[in-house]
Order: sequence, then C-alpha cells, then structure tokens
Amino acid sequence: MAAEEIETGTNDLLASLDEGVLTLTMNRPEARNAMSGAMTGALADQLAAAELNADVRCIVLTGAGKGFCSGGDVKAMAGGGGGESAGRTTLDGAIHAQRVNQRATAGKLFKMPKPTVASLPGAAAGAGLGLALACDLRIMASNAILTTAFARVGFSGDYGGTYFLTQLVGSAKARELYFLSERVSAEEALGLGLTNWVCEPEELADKTRELASRLASGPTIAYRYMKENLNRAMAGDVDDCLDLEATHHIHTGRTEDHREAVKAFVAKQDPVFKGR
Repeated sequence: MAAEEIETGTNDLLASLDEGVLTLTMNRPEARNAMSGAMTGALADQLAAAELNADVRCIVLTGAGKGFCSGGDVKAMAGGGGGESAGRTTLDGAIHAQRVNQRATAGKLFKMPKPTVASLPGAAAGAGLGLALACDLRIMASNAILTTAFARVGFSGDYGGTYFLTQLVGSAKARELYFLSERVSAEEALGLGLTNWVCEPEELADKTRELASRLASGPTIAYRYMKENLNRAMAGDVDDCLDLEATHHIHTGRTEDHREAVKAFVAKQDPVFKGR
C-alpha cells in the first residue's frame, strides 16, 4: 500500500503515513532545513495529531537533502530578527511564545507515548540538535555531524538541548559541548551515546525504514508505559528546563553580542563579543 501524503499547510514540513510510520521531513534544504515559523507550527500540529491518532505507531523526524536541521535561521535573524512578529511583541510575549513552541515540538517528541526516531542525513545544529536529542532513538549517516552551535551566535540555547544533552553525556561533557560548540562526528557521537546507530549515507533511508517498521509493529501499550517509566527515571523536569531555556534564549537574542554574531556569521567572519 502506498504511503499516505498528509497536508501540513506548508511546504516547509512534509508528512506521510506508511504502515504505522509517520515520517515528518523538515523541508528547507536550501537553508539546511533551518527552522521557520511555518515549519515549527506545522510540526507542533502534526505531533499533536499523531499523539491521538491510533494509526500512527512510530514517528520519524528527518530532514530533506543533505542536512537534518541547522536550527534557527541565522540569516533571517540578521535580516530582521528572525520572525514575522519580531519587533512587534513584548519581551514577556516573546518568552511565552518560545515556551509554547518548545513544549509543542521538542517537549512533545520527548513525551510522545509512541517511539520517536531522528534520522540524520547531515548536520543537526542548535535547535535542530535539540529536536534530534528529544527523540527516543537516533540514526546518523556516517558523514553527519552534531553541534550545539549556540556560543557561535551569542545564544544560550533552546529546544531542550541542555536537558537532553546533560542526560545523555553528563554535565561536564555537556558544558564542554555548549561552551566550545565543537563539531561531533558520527563516530564520536556513537561513542558518546548521542546516537544509537551510524550507517553509510546511501543506507540511511533503508535502515531508518527497517527500524521504524519494527517499532511500528511492536507492542504499543507496552511502549507507552515503557517510555513513561524511562522518562520518570530521568532526574529533573523537562518542562522546567524548557521554560528556563526559553527565557534565557529570548534574553540572549536581544543582546549586542548576538547581533554581532549573526552579522559575522553571514559575513563568514569571527564575531567580537563584548559582553553586552
């Protein structure tokens, strides 16, 4: 039976359902699948619907082309703040919107009572890394990389990365990866426990399909409670972390350091941070 294509309301996110597997594809390959308002809104809507749809038994999140997701659209930020409502909202309003977006996407992937898989054909950076780490399992192409990236653009971080990364690699390593924003290769990610599998790029689609099909044919009720047990076993509360991240992320997005960093990013120069 052919996969059912699902209308998402935007070309920035593609969705299809095939034998219990819902595949959500972030579709801005020309921008390394950088997140847009339309993309995150559609992702939130699709995840909310998937949670209640008994036909969805497993969710795969991936990116079109050669990337997974580069996070926020830094070039859009440099051009005018990175959002349709930029400059027309209060600080508190921006923080609240960020909290809602994070809970509806990264938070929903983490709490979804069904298995979630991130399939990475290429780089996952910034918020894109947060989305990948929010999933239960990750499979990476051998040429894919991970990076927190936030320090490079004067941001503190968002979409659950600080919570998920700390849980997976421990506090010291998470601090190293956030402060220095180094690139983590697929093999290093495998060694650190940041990915479950690494395969050759041409094998990624088939390996992802095989894994997702296995999960989709598994015991859904057991998976639901298994995932709740595993989440409860993790120290701390993900919502508290998501909300604090949102507050800090919006604040740092209004600093001179951030504005300097996005200009330098576009110009392919090193930013000069001044601590304000």
